[in-house]
Amino acid sequence: MKKNRFWSWVALAFGILYFALPLIGLFEFSLRMRRGVYSLDAYWVVLSDPGFQATFAYSVVMAIATIFVGVLLIVPTAYWVRLRLPGWRPFIEFITLLPLVIPAIVIVFGYIRLYNTSSILPLTGSAMGTNILLCFGYTTLALPYMYRAVDTGLGAIDIRTMTEAAESLGASRITIMARIILPNVLIAVLSGAFLTFAIVIGEFTMAALLNRPAFGPFLQLLGANRAYEPAALSVIAFAITWVCMGLIQVVTRFNKSLAATKR
Repeated sequence: MKKNRFWSWVALAFGILYFALPLIGLFEFSLRMRRGVYSLDAYWVVLSDPGFQATFAYSVVMAIATIFVGVLLIVPTAYWVRLRLPGWRPFIEFITLLPLVIPAIVIVFGYIRLYNTSSILPLTGSAMGTNILLCFGYTTLALPYMYRAVDTGLGAIDIRTMTEAAESLGASRITIMARIILPNVLIAVLSGAFLTFAIVIGEFTMAALLNRPAFGPFLQLLGANRAYEPAALSVIAFAITWVCMGLIQVVTRFNKSLAATKR
């Protein structure tokens, strides 16, 4: 038993070093902008860059819009499938997995062909239309993660009993969704929202091909012209992603503690 535990710790240490050493090297390189000393100059330059501020703000707004659209689309769908159409679950799960096997570049080229200026719905003909199209694309990319988070949350509660009790009191479908189902799966929705936020912040392909001022293309453009600032920006982007992952863990632990307290 002790021998197996020893090798388990060795494997864990190897995995940590495998992922941590490149990040440490990247962080160390980002501190060398001032010759001969370590400094945070690269970070100050990046954070004060108007391009960073504009693109990061744009991506944050798009992430919030994507989360909103995703919740409106996925929560009612997952709820209805579990309540009335359980036989459709394998088919719905297959559809939600498609963004994992279809490359983003294929999806965005399909969007451009369907919604160009010569089509019936020319979304690419204006900035607002292109923003809407990009939001739909981000919703598609986040679909596997948001759907599974919400579906898992719905599986943890008795939605049939809740729905029947609410209907017996005269509640409408909208009331049931807004005041009963959504509050009970809010932790699951937040988990999917944090994953969606991390995906949108780091996404490059769709934003670049749709020519949108997002954070991903800005990171690539900065990397093509400078040395230390891209390293600092990569560290910042990685930190944002890990903050989102950490928030998921915090929310999950809070949900478990709350459930244990209720019991």
